[in-house]
Amino acid sequence: MELKVVKIEGIPEGANIILGQAHFIKSVEDIYEAIVNINPFIKFGVAFCEASGKCLIRVEGNDEQLKEIASKNALKIGAGHCFIIVMKEGFPINILNALKNIPEVCSIYCATANSVEVILAETGQGRGVMGVIDGSSPKGIEDEAGIKWRKELLRKIGYKR
Repeated sequence: MELKVVKIEGIPEGANIILGQAHFIKSVEDIYEAIVNINPFIKFGVAFCEASGKCLIRVEGNDEQLKEIASKNALKIGAGHCFIIVMKEGFPINILNALKNIPEVCSIYCATANSVEVILAETGQGRGVMGVIDGSSPKGIEDEAGIKWRKELLRKIGYKR
């Protein structure tokens, strides 16, 4: 077994990604439907790594650029049954519960606007996602000013009252 690191690349400014694992070819269509049912105005591309049969990257979405970015990163990751969503004009928090409720979605590795590295294990059979590096390590513990900033931000963007 060999461990590898793949950096997610080409994510546009202001975009978010969701990386997860599902188990069936219809996952890509079900993910598409879950997103547009929550918010049809979210721009996104989703790519799913088929793990049997033709082993193709299956792609859906409503934005050609985001579909291309998702498919290129899915091909780089190359882990069976993983999927990546690249999205704009919406946030992962708005669609995560819908994704988790899709019967074939097994897990979500990350949902973020941060830089992401995917830790992979590769064997003679293929690749599997071992985990992710999501953003940077902490630089300290928040103080009173940090608490105030956090609370003001969440109220400013409408997530708290």
